[in-house]
Amino acid sequence: MAKSHPVDAHVGVRMRQRRTLLGMSQTKLGDAVGLTFQQVQKYERGANRVGSSRLYEFSKALDVPVSYFFDEMPGNALSGRPMAAKVKKGSGFGEAGTPFATEKDPLIKRETLQLVRGYYKIRDEAVRRRIYELVKSMGDASHAGRPVKKK
Repeated sequence: MAKSHPVDAHVGVRMRQRRTLLGMSQTKLGDAVGLTFQQVQKYERGANRVGSSRLYEFSKALDVPVSYFFDEMPGNALSGRPMAAKVKKGSGFGEAGTPFATEKDPLIKRETLQLVRGYYKIRDEAVRRRIYELVKSMGDASHAGRPVKKK
């Protein structure tokens, strides 16, 4: 089986990320663009390339601009491709030299997306802010390798 092109994989990850953030099923997204959920799965895995007209349909169904699917793309996504030689170093999508390893990116994990959705369901802004500060302080303390201090 041929390996997915890094750009197709990135577009699929962004599609899944947005769909999950909206709480939309693959079936619902498929219905919105005239596809089966299996076809949506293939696009999300990067197994199928998304044509421009289909990408436009996905952008409308997911309420994002087409450019959303290319945001945060690593600069080395096209390395080894004929076109890559024509691109100046530092130009292109994403940060140059960023490894293209979607498994390591915490922003595409289902847990992260569900956490964000849950966070924004909290209507009280003061409660939301306190939760933000709590999680931030716990993360900072954990990252520094020391226990969280009480105030």
